[in-house]
Amino acid sequence: MNRELRFTAEAEANLKLLRNTPSKAGTLKQVEKTLGLLETNPRHQSLNTHKYSSIKGPNGEEVFEAYAQNKTPGAYRVFFVYGPDRFDGKKRVAAVITIIAITPHP
Repeated sequence: MNRELRFTAEAEANLKLLRNTPSKAGTLKQVEKTLGLLETNPRHQSLNTHKYSSIKGPNGEEVFEAYAQNKTPGAYRVFFVYGPDRFDGKKRVAAVITIIAITPHP
């Protein structure tokens, strides 16, 4: 099942900054590829997805980190939480991943 991506205001601002910075065109392409893989397979091997225990999500959820770049100084990462899923009554209609930040590795 494909997942639906939602973005926090911070993540939207991070993505907008990448889109508006010509020197970051390559980074933007890598981040967009990462977002596409998160939609189709959040456990894709190239994402190296794992829990990021230093922070909690907006509602105390576990935060996960996916690699957009690797072995690069200031490599970009995508931080996300699973949910909240969308329901129609009691039936789940969309599995959601909420992107909370797109940023160079802290």
